[in-house]
Order: sequence, then structure tokens, then C-alpha cells
Amino acid sequence: MTALARRRLGRGGVEVTELSFGGAGIGNLYAPISDARAATALDHAWNAGIRYFDTAPHYGLGLSERRLGEALRGRDRSSYVLSTKVGRLLEPVGEVSGDDLADGGFAVPVTHRRVWDFSADGVRRSLEASLRRLGTDRVDVVFLHDPDHHEEAAFREGYPALEKLRSEGVVGAIGAGMNQAEMLTRFVRDTDVDAVLCAGRYTLLDHGALPELLPAAEERGVSVVIGGVFNSGLLAAPEPGARFDYTEAPPGLLRRAQRLRALAERHGTTLRAAALAFPFGHPAVAGVLVGIREPNQVLDAAREFAADVPACFWREARAEGLLPAGAPVPGGTGEARP
Repeated sequence: MTALARRRLGRGGVEVTELSFGGAGIGNLYAPISDARAATALDHAWNAGIRYFDTAPHYGLGLSERRLGEALRGRDRSSYVLSTKVGRLLEPVGEVSGDDLADGGFAVPVTHRRVWDFSADGVRRSLEASLRRLGTDRVDVVFLHDPDHHEEAAFREGYPALEKLRSEGVVGAIGAGMNQAEMLTRFVRDTDVDAVLCAGRYTLLDHGALPELLPAAEERGVSVVIGGVFNSGLLAAPEPGARFDYTEAPPGLLRRAQRLRALAERHGTTLRAAALAFPFGHPAVAGVLVGIREPNQVLDAAREFAADVPACFWREARAEGLLPAGAPVPGGTGEARP
């Protein structure tokens, strides 16, 4: 088994492995996978040393939480970190029909409907339901999930509810998880969150978190977990038809990703290794979260995470305008990990 380094979330006591398992894929994101394949993927993650697992009720209408809970059952609860999210309650529908692909992007039967709820009562009800699906008595981290169109409710009711849960010792760390950097910056500046989960906004292709979110997090002692380091797949395999932010990548971004891939190969590394390493250039980053659905993806992520990305790659990427001049690179000299 590989040992992965751990980093603390904020000023609290929760520590996560630098490489973590994102649970959307095992919730049948885009296409179904079997229970057996999901379980094998999670076993591979455990054997690779991953000890931080993230999920949400949204992922497959609870399927991701159920599968994750089943895979972790029987393992030493003190040896891993588990996070889930609040903000969407799952309410049973009268009649099961169709699938969730059009509305949620998950290949599961529509057994429930999602109801936005960032109230204090909604936060507690959501967490209680998640614990039942996970089959555990506690989670370590809870994030407010995608409060983009519910900003005031999230700050007025949702966040104070999480702060109360933390003060009661129900959870160890709290934060918010979003696909944008602007509101996460407000959480960092105006609340006492331990961490934020920023998906897709600090990658080789998108540096939206660099001007404000990351400096604010560093100043306040808040940790940032970076999700979506492959930008929905474009930085994993930049071929025509690849996704960027859940839809087909525009031609200009595809060409940029292909240039980065060619540059990586010239320097004896891979685009995937560079994408996984890049966020660690900033001291506020505690880890990267990789969405995984297949066993082979775990093996690939672990191998690429451990690969060296030479200093010459970062220097040339800057020289060619593929990285902003002000973007810090891992180690400051191009090392694979600070």
C-alpha cells in the first residue's frame, strides 16, 4: 500500500490525504456502473493510500453515499476522512420513472426529487439522511453544496447551522463547495470555515481562483481542496469531443490543452501528472479531489500523482503563455510536490 501525505484543513484537527476520491462517478454520473465495479474502484483507492472520500446526496440521488458507505463499512473509522454536502434534500416521488440524466446528469431511476434547502432545519435533516445512507454515525467534513442562487439563505441560515454542528462536535470541519471562486471568497472572508472545495477554477486551463480566493484563504488560514483538476476530462484526454465543465470543450480550449499535452510529453511527463501537480504550487491548497468511477482510473490517478513534473515544463509553459506569470508552480522550482 502507498502512503500519501496528509494536510490539515484550516486550523482544526481534520487531516486529509493530498489525493482524494470524488464520489460523483460512483453515483452513475453520465452512465451507469455496477455495484461491483464501484466497490472495486473504492478498494483500489484504499490500496493506493487514499483516505479522504467525498460524496453528496446530489450524486445519483443518494447512490454515491450508499455505495461509499458500503465500501467503507468494516474499515477503521478513525483511519479515513469522510465528507458530504448539504443544501439539497431528497424527497421521495410517488412513482418511479425514467432517469435523472436530463435533470441531474446521473444514470439512475428518478426515485427522489431534489429540493433546495439551506435552512438550519434543512441542513440537519440533510445530514441525518446522509448518515443513514452512509451507514455511519458521523462525517468529518460538511460542505454547503452549490449555493449559487441561494446566497443569502446559505450565509444567514446554512452556515450558522454548520458552525453550530461543529461547536457541538457533530462534525470536525465545515465549508462550502462550488464551481465558482467568487462566493467561496466571501465564505473565506466573512465566515469561520475550515476549508472550501473549489471545483474547476484552479487548473492548468482555468485560473479563476488565483486573484482573490487563494490569497484570501492563505491570509485567513483556510484550506482549499481543488476538485475538477481535469476540467471534466479535457485535461485527462484532450481529444475532439472531450468535456470541459460538463459540456463539450470549445475549440480554443481544446487546442490549448493539446499544446500543454505536447509540452508535457517533450519534457518526459504527462498532461495528467501536470494537472494533478499544478494546484500544489499555492500554499493554501491542501489537496486535489479526483472524480473516479472505474478501477483503472484509480490506478492511473495514483501513478500520475506520484510522477515527476520537471521544472523545465513549468518554465516553458509560462514562456509560451500557457500559464499566467503570477501563478505559483509546485515547489517554486517545478518539483512534483512542495
